[in-house]
Amino acid sequence: MDLGIRGKRALVCASSKGLGRGCAEALAEAGVDLVINARSPGPLEETAKALRDRYQVQVTAVAADITSDAGRAEVLAAAGTLDILVTNAGGPPPGLWSDWGREDFIAALDANMLTPIALMTAVMPGMAERGWGRVVNITSQSVKAPIPQLGLSNAARTGLTGYVAGTARQVAPMGVIVNNLLPGIHATDRADALDGGVAKAEGIPIEEARARRAAAIPARRYGTAAEFGAMCAYLCSQNAGFIVGQNILLDGGATNATL
Repeated sequence: MDLGIRGKRALVCASSKGLGRGCAEALAEAGVDLVINARSPGPLEETAKALRDRYQVQVTAVAADITSDAGRAEVLAAAGTLDILVTNAGGPPPGLWSDWGREDFIAALDANMLTPIALMTAVMPGMAERGWGRVVNITSQSVKAPIPQLGLSNAARTGLTGYVAGTARQVAPMGVIVNNLLPGIHATDRADALDGGVAKAEGIPIEEARARRAAAIPARRYGTAAEFGAMCAYLCSQNAGFIVGQNILLDGGATNATL
């Protein structure tokens, strides 16, 4: 399918690996020029080279902490005029409600709520002026069904979801389409970290923890970054102009809900 976005320019955050890289790969395959961002310059440059070589698109790599004011300013200055924004940041650590204090919640809000909002605030006026734009926020299945041990993520990402619900409907008349992608467990470093935590807590091999989690998913497996990226690219396409303010689950059926 021709997504109709060849020659557009996208910023994809946290895109040196995992779901962010899956999104960058799919957009590059559609002919989109990229600005990619992550904190570690080595893996980021490797990803940039791989994308340039495979898809023959322009790729600008900016190693910076997107959750900081200085990092965001650096990335946005390098990005220039953007047609597409994909926000993404690693999730806060798991734990118990009694483990967390104010600073833990502030850090989670900064990374998973306030940073995406700041990026949207920076780029959407230009999109609206030009009459076209796409924003995809990578959040979590936890905004549909909270995950007990991920209380920090539950709180911060649900806050972002509420913000997007109203904002998406305000900018849609200007041709700016905003939606959220809600991943369940995918085969990424984040899944390895969560499975490793379970394995350590229960004294079992990580393979057993992984197999047990996969068995609880109706699809009986973890998702892939490529599958996730394909959905992201579709939401960024010319075909998605009537999908506004939605929260789209990619979780293999793990969230047991009618709506």
